[in-house]
Amino acid sequence: MATPFEGRESHYRNLQRARRKGLAKAAEHDDAHDIASERIERTGLFRLNDPDRRVVQKEIVDATVVAKGRLEVRGGTLKVVRGQANKTSLEVGLETQVIGRNESCDLVVDDRKVSAVHMELVATECGVRVRDLGSRNGTFISDTRVGEVYLTKPTTLTVGESALEFSPTTPEHVELPEVAQFGPLVGVSAAMRGVFERCRKAAPTELTVLILGETGCGKELVAQAIHQASARENKPFVVVDCGAIPPSLAESTLFGHERGSFTGAVDRRVSPFVEADGGTIFLDELGELPIDVQPKLLRALAERRIKSVGSNTYRPVNVRVIAATRRDLVREVNAGTFRSDLYFRVAQLRIELPPLRERLEDIPALTRKMILDLGDPSANERVTTDSLERLMRHDWPGNVRELRNVVAVALAFGKEGPIDLAQHLTPLVAGTESIPTRGRTFQDAKRDVLGRFERDYFTALYAECSGNVSEIGRRAAMERAHVRGYLRRHGIGESKKSTDPG
Repeated sequence: MATPFEGRESHYRNLQRARRKGLAKAAEHDDAHDIASERIERTGLFRLNDPDRRVVQKEIVDATVVAKGRLEVRGGTLKVVRGQANKTSLEVGLETQVIGRNESCDLVVDDRKVSAVHMELVATECGVRVRDLGSRNGTFISDTRVGEVYLTKPTTLTVGESALEFSPTTPEHVELPEVAQFGPLVGVSAAMRGVFERCRKAAPTELTVLILGETGCGKELVAQAIHQASARENKPFVVVDCGAIPPSLAESTLFGHERGSFTGAVDRRVSPFVEADGGTIFLDELGELPIDVQPKLLRALAERRIKSVGSNTYRPVNVRVIAATRRDLVREVNAGTFRSDLYFRVAQLRIELPPLRERLEDIPALTRKMILDLGDPSANERVTTDSLERLMRHDWPGNVRELRNVVAVALAFGKEGPIDLAQHLTPLVAGTESIPTRGRTFQDAKRDVLGRFERDYFTALYAECSGNVSEIGRRAAMERAHVRGYLRRHGIGESKKSTDPG
């Protein structure tokens, strides 16, 4: 008996491709400046459900699936036309290329107005994606400051006092693996098949891998899959959650300590690097590691030896390091909260996991795999088609973790009869505020919604930056005068200036 999943996967893939193709046709006549302006406007749209992280709402401008298992990727060449750099040109392909003053960048620009890690470029289905990495002085196309932009035509980028000329190259047809699985990971989308191929190439090497992605995307599962496909598969896989380590105990937690080495050290503690000897150590949420411990971790990775707190001797360790973070570490580098040398050391190979909302066609395959993992394979036949359709319309702020919770709850309550997975979706916040429309014009309603967004966005950013207007401006890619205008308009920070009555 056919299940609702069979045939649906290709149907959903076709829907996604048709949508992207339609967007591509609409974008064909845009020039680079128009695209830049559009991207600038979009950098003002941030998700309000996670105040600790801003996520730019992006639409795919163009994506062409040439044939089954093939994708058309558009790269280009970057040429230095003004200023000094370590090379005159740079080929932009599927590997992310980083531009900045740091000597570890792919293109090192000798310009004091260029940040250490200034911007990055990578070839995609949409064109070459240029992303400013929170640089101090910004990345410009003509007089427009860009946060993220896709280039498909010749364009001049300005960074500091230097100018870089971009020229697109002939689109390249990239072969995608037909197998939509890597170890325990499943997915039929082009993005995930690209991730699987990257994991396959990374597994047999000893390179340090940095896995990037939002919370709930499955970064630890990817790390486990790489470990299981490596020559170290029969050795330990040790997880260290850097986000759960108290700052005062970070060094002790990472490298161990001797008995009596500090107040409260009543017993000797073994380092997780020692526990993982011969295997793999997974440093989850590496971006949360205190900056004063980062040089010691860098030394341990470079010299492959550690010294526990209270000890006078180093111990050699044989481990493969895989790290993960939900933070944008290159922006943290420019903000001074993460060391650039440690970033380049752990990011020998980067794997970026797309959020679930950008690969909705993977939901049927993921759901089927989760049902099998939960031990009730017969339940696949009872999942309704309407339920899958509604899952495809959900935004998935919790990503794959949220989907797994939905499936687990649905199976627990659906022992018999049809299973409606979608009825167990939980809104991110209870009682979402509705937009009143009666007796109001579109412009009035829009003005109120925009006002609430501005207030929430700048309130959160004001708190994150401790009221530092310069830092708020850097993060928001705005001039300080404009930032002050928004703060005054919404009364943000005025309580600090006011005095208590009496």
